[in-house]
Amino acid sequence: VLIAKIARLRIIERIPTPYLTHRAFFCGREFYVDSRVIVPRSPIGELIENGFDPYLDREPQRILDMCTGSGCIAIAMALHFDGEAEVDAVDIDPEALEVCNINIGAYDLENVVTPIKSDLFNDLPKGDKYDLIVANPPYVDRYDLDNMPQEYRSEPDAALGSGDDGLDCARRILADAADFLKDDGILVMEVGNSEEHLVDAFPMVPFHFVDLKKGGSGVFVLSKEQLQAYHQLFADSVKRNEHVNGEN
Repeated sequence: VLIAKIARLRIIERIPTPYLTHRAFFCGREFYVDSRVIVPRSPIGELIENGFDPYLDREPQRILDMCTGSGCIAIAMALHFDGEAEVDAVDIDPEALEVCNINIGAYDLENVVTPIKSDLFNDLPKGDKYDLIVANPPYVDRYDLDNMPQEYRSEPDAALGSGDDGLDCARRILADAADFLKDDGILVMEVGNSEEHLVDAFPMVPFHFVDLKKGGSGVFVLSKEQLQAYHQLFADSVKRNEHVNGEN
């Protein structure tokens, strides 16, 4: 009976299998998931498996996982670096952080991974500095969000959509990330299909998009120095975007 019910939900209602089994896999690890978080599928996993080589000069001591959701990226990073790096897992959604906490507990990483409720950087202590900031924010543009397959409609909209061009969150992260990076720190961010929108919005910024061997796209790397060099550009873009959103 249970198998038949799962099959009906999967086939007829197009509920993602991980929501039915509460099991998803990322970086070769199993994670608990439910409809409070998106299903793990980020190509950032390939970078984690490679230790962010060649972008990090040394193993990080402090890592920030922005928009952590289920915590899979934060936990995979903590495990890759053998618990030697402190990882802060940030999300604005307290329900997502509940799922994150389940997964932290499953891997006994309570002393390594710290879940933090914050609207991006807004509620983080000023002066906190990280060797590595990894961000997988909502990045689906309005058109793609409106035309998503039924399967993705089971996932929380707030974790997917990010304004007309999919860059509302990305702009804010770009504007603020430098303040939270050590001098040799880097930002790694996924913008997926909104890569084209990003390049169009900031044509002069030398985004380094990673050549992903296992599939996926739209993951870029910027150094703190680069983020600082274009800070005013990013900040001005945030202000313009907020003004436009305020008018709509």
